[in-house]
Amino acid sequence: MSVSLTTVKFLNPVQEYISLVEIRMREQSNGHHPDLQTALDHLLNSGGKRIRPAISLLVGGMFGANKERTITMAAAVELLHTATLVHDDVIDGALLRRGNPTLNAKWSPGATILAGDFIFARAAKLAAETNSIDVMNLFANTLSTIVNGEITQMFRGKGLTSIEKYFERIYAKTASMFELAAVAPIFLTDVNEDSLITMQRYGYGVGMAFQIVDDILDFTSAQEEVGKPVTNDIRQGLITLPALYYLENNPDDQDIQAVLVGNDPSEEGMFRLIKSIRGSGAVARALEEATQFIQSGLEALEAMPSGPEQQALINLANFVVSRQS
Repeated sequence: MSVSLTTVKFLNPVQEYISLVEIRMREQSNGHHPDLQTALDHLLNSGGKRIRPAISLLVGGMFGANKERTITMAAAVELLHTATLVHDDVIDGALLRRGNPTLNAKWSPGATILAGDFIFARAAKLAAETNSIDVMNLFANTLSTIVNGEITQMFRGKGLTSIEKYFERIYAKTASMFELAAVAPIFLTDVNEDSLITMQRYGYGVGMAFQIVDDILDFTSAQEEVGKPVTNDIRQGLITLPALYYLENNPDDQDIQAVLVGNDPSEEGMFRLIKSIRGSGAVARALEEATQFIQSGLEALEAMPSGPEQQALINLANFVVSRQS
């Protein structure tokens, strides 16, 4: 997959506001324990494309939402995302993300979990500062969806071979937050029900595609490109879309069957399985699925007000299926 020229383009209309979102996020540790300030700075300094706050800012701009409230909403969304990453790293025992040591690598699990809890709380406070009950409800429901998805994956997700269950899992994990980013700003305007449905469809399509591409990159990228260990999901028994498509065409493959029944395949068997998946048509087929989700989101966007924000949202969607990290 080649790097898209839209990587920077989608941020152009909101670049100055992204900077204000960063400031708003960093302010959340003011007046609290200095190590929380250190932790938050470390997390925010470790990178990230700020795709979710960009969506909120672009949607808010497209519908004429108050800039200050939209910036606060965007900061809430990105802090929510940041908190989920902190807890994910504890659950997975991850020591590296975006090429940098995780907070989990620096602190004890207990301290890391508490830092994640703190960030969740500050994200919720920012959502409340939008003074919109609808935003607060949507924020709380999204967090519930994410946690429910993680619990489901933890207790029942390993070895699942249903594409339908896979889509349910990635909706909870990723697409629900993209929906939040796309829908919440509309509650900061004179709400139009049709616009809510349309932007939910856009957020859903882009979010589903984003996670599918993430799962593709887990098979196709080198560690230095994505900034975290690759082929990690299947090594932990988590079957993602490329592996599901491979299994569909190769049900008797003993290496993938070993993963499905919870056995730890030998390193040789795992290497052989990963090579087989990479060499099959499964990766290309998964990318086609991601592209279809993007197309659905773009079709929804056609009915929205034209202008620089709409074009940036188009560029953002196209970037999602062309990115390499």
